[in-house]
Amino acid sequence: MRFLLLICDDPTAETYRPEDDNISDWVAENDRRNLSVIGDRLRPADDARTVRVRSGQLLVTDGPFAETQESIAGFDVLECADLDEALERAATHPMARFGRVEVRPFWPLQL
Repeated sequence: MRFLLLICDDPTAETYRPEDDNISDWVAENDRRNLSVIGDRLRPADDARTVRVRSGQLLVTDGPFAETQESIAGFDVLECADLDEALERAATHPMARFGRVEVRPFWPLQL
């Protein structure tokens, strides 16, 4: 089962400490367990564009649509046995301490 982990900033989290950032170990463990599908960092929200079509008119705005202090900093897609395994992996991500990790199961299209 595939899960999307949204890696988010969170101003209420503990202060980021580079010496406690074990992301390379986290990625290596996922690779060792054959869980990794894809993952990467994202450019800051200032570089984002939001696309909407309303009444047939294209609307493109700078930045994210919602005004918030939190932003999506990256993502990972993992192939896990179940939600419990996905949550276990999310809990060991360094951003679970320095930000937050939202775990969402894929909902495959039935074409």
